[in-house]
Amino acid sequence: MDTPAVSLMRTAEMVKRSVSVVIDAQGITPQQYNVLRILRGAGSDGLPTLEIAERMVEQTPGITRLLDRLEGKKLVRRERCPTDRRQVTCRITDDGLTLLAGLDRPVREAEEAALSGLTPKQLQQLIALLDRTRNGLQNSKEAS
Repeated sequence: MDTPAVSLMRTAEMVKRSVSVVIDAQGITPQQYNVLRILRGAGSDGLPTLEIAERMVEQTPGITRLLDRLEGKKLVRRERCPTDRRQVTCRITDDGLTLLAGLDRPVREAEEAALSGLTPKQLQQLIALLDRTRNGLQNSKEAS
């Protein structure tokens, strides 16, 4: 029998794989998809590179390489701050927005299929429990 943590990790990996199939078919990785979603949410102001890294679902040390690949695909653009050359602001391009718009429905359907064994009420409970788990981890990390 799995421990709660192992069960959670196994389930998360299965859900991730089912959604990744849809994303991979569009020629991007789940991490690239995550960056595009973050930048879409940021709007026209964009975000500094380090802030994108902080918001990632899956932490990655190679955020610069990830952005290089997205820029090469013309899905994002980066601009150096004229007053602080160390800061780079990233924005999603129209091509990136178009790609995401085309993925919204298929990703939602893959998520729904992956979680179809749960009722809407159970999904709400699951989300609340996962939020509490993350908050507890964050609080214990801050207390250390």
